[in-house]
Amino acid sequence: MAKHVTVIGAGIIGASIAWHLAKAGARVTVVSESGAGGVATPNSFAWINASWGNPEVYFRLRIRAMAEWKRLAKDVPELPLAWCGGLCFDLPPDRLEAYAAEHSSWGYGIERVDAKRAGEIEPNLVEPPHFAVYLAEEGVAEPVATAKALLTDAERLGARVMIGTVDRLTLSGGKVTGVAVSGGTIEADEVAVAAGTGAPAIAATADIKLPLDTPPGLIVHSRPYNKLLNGLVHAERLHMRQTAEGRIIAGSDFAGGDPGENAEATARELFAVTKAALHGADGLELDFHTVGYRPMPADGFPIISRADGIGGLYIAVMHSGITLAPAVGLFATREILGGERDALLAPYALSRFHQ
Repeated sequence: MAKHVTVIGAGIIGASIAWHLAKAGARVTVVSESGAGGVATPNSFAWINASWGNPEVYFRLRIRAMAEWKRLAKDVPELPLAWCGGLCFDLPPDRLEAYAAEHSSWGYGIERVDAKRAGEIEPNLVEPPHFAVYLAEEGVAEPVATAKALLTDAERLGARVMIGTVDRLTLSGGKVTGVAVSGGTIEADEVAVAAGTGAPAIAATADIKLPLDTPPGLIVHSRPYNKLLNGLVHAERLHMRQTAEGRIIAGSDFAGGDPGENAEATARELFAVTKAALHGADGLELDFHTVGYRPMPADGFPIISRADGIGGLYIAVMHSGITLAPAVGLFATREILGGERDALLAPYALSRFHQ
């Protein structure tokens, strides 16, 4: 009989795990307090990339994930993906050159550009950078729409998606046997916790400690507007892109900046900087801002593994969820259903925090 797996969380990671499990023939129940899209996913900049701050081992996982997005898009054609490229100049020139040299040596497609070429890539920049790098293979996944598309297709494949509050994991004989949800119990052969910032509280009900920080990130969203940006732009203290519906979204960092004591005032200041950076933005209007809380494991790297010392429990929590989602869904499914752990996941077991 097919294994029954309950996935806690309906953000981009939970949606990917659920879809891959359903595709592989498992019986799947998705439980989420917030519905499709989760909590962190709607506040994401949604950048698909293998850039910045990578040790090479993490870069390899991210590159694989970028390739898995293209594989997943063939299976779910309605995914709202755009391989729009990214223009990056948010580091001093010497550090930017060092980054370019290192990542080029790893095989990443990087073009060094001057102000003229930068202006061709993004004609509406008021001040094209004298030196930047252009990463043509990077892209975006509109986050909530992507999670919803995966969950909708998972339901077509037989998954059940429900809204409910997970009170605790249920246990018997040193194994997780299901979840207690809003007064009832869902029994399962395996439980996958992909609940982002909510994951530590859920894992704690099985005496599993997840070392997770939840830094806030503010992002501003304009009203839909004429096309001003072709792709991602990463300037100093200003990261921005334009969504499929024409909204300019921006943060002082791609993960969102510090909202400060007055998030509304910070948002207005950031939006003013965004407008000033673009030709043709006179009529651009601020619609709203979001403050998202990013699930950030204590060492900055993902937790993707079974939990030690207890059966039937899989943990998938990370920042960079948008980039990593299709690879995590594929690899988690293989491990949950067949015990096969991909070598690319070797550094990301929960047990590393307990050694």
